[in-house]
Amino acid sequence: MTLLRDERLAAAFDHASGSYDTLVAANPGYHAHLRRSVRRLGLPGQGQGLRLLDLGCGTGASTAALRCVLPAADITAVDASAGMLRQAAAKPWAGGVAFVHAPAERLAEAGVRGPFDAVFAAYLFRNVTDADAVLAGVRGLLRPGGRLGVHEYTLRGRRADRAVWTLVCRGVVQPVATLLGDGPLYRHLWRSVLEFDTAGRFARRLGTAGFDRIRALPLPGWQTGIAHTFVARRAHDRGEAA
Repeated sequence: MTLLRDERLAAAFDHASGSYDTLVAANPGYHAHLRRSVRRLGLPGQGQGLRLLDLGCGTGASTAALRCVLPAADITAVDASAGMLRQAAAKPWAGGVAFVHAPAERLAEAGVRGPFDAVFAAYLFRNVTDADAVLAGVRGLLRPGGRLGVHEYTLRGRRADRAVWTLVCRGVVQPVATLLGDGPLYRHLWRSVLEFDTAGRFARRLGTAGFDRIRALPLPGWQTGIAHTFVARRAHDRGEAA
């Protein structure tokens, strides 16, 4: 199948937005894994004085993870799907969270300005048309030494990992999604993971994009070998203090 991209993908997420939280709640450890990835950023204290960008916030699960781990930080949460963003914004937030409707490729047009102390992107990069361009934009929004956290389905590269991913998608996720009328989005989910970078390749992509101190950390449970946290730092430009 052809992967969904840009407006077609945003429209598919719009359609699925009402049932999205129900589906992800059936994924063991989904929210706990997001919080684990946020903690892996290693940001100080409770986030006092920090500006964070939640890029591809969906219905707000990643935003909630950031708020749980770093409750004092200011968070700008962005998504390309108006339907997903409405679901996120309708949830109770204690303040310090702003939601912006924009694709990851056009943040400046939507008024998203840096510098940010950290950018967190969950389940985003395999869904964009040009991951390298988005990484360049993210780097430009980070302060020198700012941190990037990527929480993503990136296969370790073994045949067994591909088989487990396909079994879960075809045996569990896609039948339920089809009943809800969202089959195309979740077929895209299955194929997008198989066609995206392996964990090692994505780590190398981060290095090429101007990040250093890169770590690729597996997530536990059935997702071991399937999902990873990537933590990196915006490398200092020549002449900047390290």
